[in-house]
Amino acid sequence: MTALIEGLPDAVAIRCLARVPFYLHPKLELVSHSWRAAIQSAELFKARQEVNSSEEFLCVSAFEPENLWELYDPTHDLWITLPILPSNISHFARFSVVSTAGKLFVLGGGSDAVDPLTGDQDGIFATDKVWSYDPATRAWNPRASMLVPRAMFACCVLDGKIVAAGGFTNRRKSICNAEIYDPETDVWVQLPDLHHAHNSACSGVVFGGKVHVLHKGLSTIQVLENFKQGWIAHEYSWLQGPMTVVRENLYVMSNWFIYKQEGELRRMIVSASDFRRRIGYAMIGLGDDIYIVGGVNGPDYWNCSVKVLSDVDVLTLGSERPAWRKVAPLTRCKGTILGCTQLRI
Repeated sequence: MTALIEGLPDAVAIRCLARVPFYLHPKLELVSHSWRAAIQSAELFKARQEVNSSEEFLCVSAFEPENLWELYDPTHDLWITLPILPSNISHFARFSVVSTAGKLFVLGGGSDAVDPLTGDQDGIFATDKVWSYDPATRAWNPRASMLVPRAMFACCVLDGKIVAAGGFTNRRKSICNAEIYDPETDVWVQLPDLHHAHNSACSGVVFGGKVHVLHKGLSTIQVLENFKQGWIAHEYSWLQGPMTVVRENLYVMSNWFIYKQEGELRRMIVSASDFRRRIGYAMIGLGDDIYIVGGVNGPDYWNCSVKVLSDVDVLTLGSERPAWRKVAPLTRCKGTILGCTQLRI
């Protein structure tokens, strides 16, 4: 059997290949059949962890094109297009996305299609389906379905497991159900219900080692610290708006400023007035940075035009005077961001 690299044991060769950036993997696969097998092996991705060459990416899906995802490589400032998500739901939206165990997970959601004659919602509102993307094989695969169909729900990763809570099963029914998924066993298990549901979409954030479920317009935040204890309701005077966690610190965009939320207090970090017209964007932390991705520039008093965006703006928080900068725009995706998360490969 031919060695991967002449003169080296295959175990050593794998560790050499593990140091090659992920964006070059498709080119490495062209060298030979044995290299292709090595690049797509679990051993290579385990070796990437061992030699400390794992990379952090942003994963983004937007309103158009449909079911397309892109990865942003911040080290090389480039976007990588993933295979189309093979969902049979047209105008797929209202789903949640997280990453764990080195894979991307797309959960729930439904069709955002509208009947052109009546204007009514036309299609499945909520599904229990779960998809995972494996960067090793660069393929999507169906996983165990959730226990309850849901859309517009909170979804987070705690201790390597996926927590799904709240949301809607249809346009008129919000739910309190919660469940947890183990990616190693591909099994969902029911969690204690949330204390209450609300007629608005909920979101989730992991902060201080706990899952926090928030409903728009409510100061009550439901917190899950461990899986057996269940949810505890707290009254927090947190600012309302897009939020993300960077280096265990919580940041919120409110009234066109970025604030650092410190317990019940908050500290203004920098202006975000340049995004005043921007809607439908994603705000997410990666490394020491906050990213504002995609969206649409809506009309205002002076300008009635609407512009679909592929822009990506970055705020580096580690600097003495944080300032916004541009990075490479999305290459395929544009417009309203439907899903955005981190992925460590």
